[in-house]
Amino acid sequence: MLNGLPNILTVSRILAIPAICAAFFLPGAWSAWVPLALFAAAGITDWFDGYLARKWGQMSDLGRFLDPVADKLLVAAVILMLIAFERIDRITCLAAVVIMCREITVTGLREFLAELRVKVPVSRLAKWKTTVQLIALAILIVGDHGPAEVPIRLLGEIGLWLAAILTLYTGWDYLQTGLRHMAAEPTQSSPAQARGKGAE
Repeated sequence: MLNGLPNILTVSRILAIPAICAAFFLPGAWSAWVPLALFAAAGITDWFDGYLARKWGQMSDLGRFLDPVADKLLVAAVILMLIAFERIDRITCLAAVVIMCREITVTGLREFLAELRVKVPVSRLAKWKTTVQLIALAILIVGDHGPAEVPIRLLGEIGLWLAAILTLYTGWDYLQTGLRHMAAEPTQSSPAQARGKGAE
């Protein structure tokens, strides 16, 4: 059930995605500064929803599910728009692919581990990865509409590559955890569970 300000903030981050994508189609510099403002506001909610949930004791299963989903949807949508509007060069697209593949992989691992009731806490390095990633994307949204004397696009691309490196490192931690549990002796499944697995 959607209740409490932290969960509302998380949902607002998801609802902001269509507006951010639409803002890329605005004329001139508006196509940079409007999506940047919306993206920055969405990024701020990412910090506030977790902070308020801990402070007010409103941690919930819904929030734990929605928060990473909202982050991944936001990042994926912005990356796709940046590629579509050629604000990322072809080589840096590889960094974007690494980031998106990692996010999909980690989502699958989390779902697998959740079925085993294994919790995987977010590491400090993973939080830094998210911060670097959001800053790099924000810089790339501005792109060539920033000050001419500042290499905006270059800074954003360097940041995205750094985020991709951190993404691989932190993703490997999640993968190791998942592989350890996959290699463990399987538990006996009931006939109903076996039928359910065969239907997937």
